[in-house]
Amino acid sequence: MIAVEEALKIILTGCRPLGLEKVDILNARGRVIGEDIVALRDIPSVSNAAKDGYALRSGDTKDAKAGKPAVFEVIETIAAGRVPRKTVKDGQAARIMTGARIPKGADAVVCREDTVESGKTVLIKSAASPGLEVRFPGEDVRKGKRVIAAGSVLRPGHIGMLAALGKARVSVYQRPRVAILATGDELVDIEIDPPAGKVVNSNSYALAAQVLECGGIPVMLGIGRDQKEELVEKFHVARRSDVILSSGGVSVGDYDFVKDVMGDIGNAMHFWRVAMRPGKPLAYGAIDGVPLFGLPGNPVSVMVSFEQFVRPFLLKMQGHTRIFRQTFTAESAQDIKKSAGIKHFIRAVVQKEKGRYVARMTGEQGSGILTSMVTANAFIVLNENVSCVKKGEKVVLQLLDETLIKTDVSRFD
Repeated sequence: MIAVEEALKIILTGCRPLGLEKVDILNARGRVIGEDIVALRDIPSVSNAAKDGYALRSGDTKDAKAGKPAVFEVIETIAAGRVPRKTVKDGQAARIMTGARIPKGADAVVCREDTVESGKTVLIKSAASPGLEVRFPGEDVRKGKRVIAAGSVLRPGHIGMLAALGKARVSVYQRPRVAILATGDELVDIEIDPPAGKVVNSNSYALAAQVLECGGIPVMLGIGRDQKEELVEKFHVARRSDVILSSGGVSVGDYDFVKDVMGDIGNAMHFWRVAMRPGKPLAYGAIDGVPLFGLPGNPVSVMVSFEQFVRPFLLKMQGHTRIFRQTFTAESAQDIKKSAGIKHFIRAVVQKEKGRYVARMTGEQGSGILTSMVTANAFIVLNENVSCVKKGEKVVLQLLDETLIKTDVSRFD
């Protein structure tokens, strides 16, 4: 049995990012870009109006004020996308719309709210400084500038910039195909009312949701019965994927064959059993070079093991550098006891109470209590050397709902 940190080191040391693929920018959100994006043109390309108003020579407005407005001749109207036809001269102005090109001779735009229109003239009620309400060429992006660095996670702002630069397709790291296999004679599929002694295969669906959440592509292989021959066949199909996840069959029962099959047909068995709860019976190896996680069979153990080991592995495969959940500290709402020598991941709800953040256990913590994952927004992480926590003491938490940390970031350690 090895420590969580040692297991994680073994897993991540052997992990390499997948190759790149070209995708449409609308399919690139949340992906890691694999190329530098350099601007091939200035943005904006020409000077344009930041607001609706009147383009004019700022020097002509130096004496303008509300009680004594300056009078200008309106020589044309310039709509966005239109090319100005005339040059602005002394005492002249051009009505201009937001985004429209600044006409020759003008160096400022007076907002429409600061004017009074009167036929073919306009009254300017305030002085304008050079450059007022003008967007200049390259103000946003200069030609030749690196706008997005390789390795960036593409957010909506990046997508907008790619569009502005005319980049319809970009190179991003591939999404891993993740084969998911549940094992056990006791399992039935989701649409079957389980007879006595049987349970619905929830593990495959929980794992598929976790895979999707971190960007992977789940490949559902259904249920493998507790027979070596059937499991060998299933794993041979699974090796067409980039990663293999199985649940169940890795403990010490008479019909727990997964780790045996891993040893028979795999070319690597890196470890079996991790000093953690839930999730101790976990195996990690490979079949023909395809990483294989032999996860426990209990629903909570499966999900906790995924969070600690599979999630960072899949994120690293996709080029991410921030692969771990956010951690912070909060007060424990209750006394907690645990056995020493085992790292515990206790399902908890974190919430603000009287100006401080408090972590409260979700209730029963058995590895079969799936509701503990439904209600949890964090794990209380208790290291191996901890045997008890008193109410009010600080505990380390691993955040599952990362929107929490954005609500009051200054409160988190």
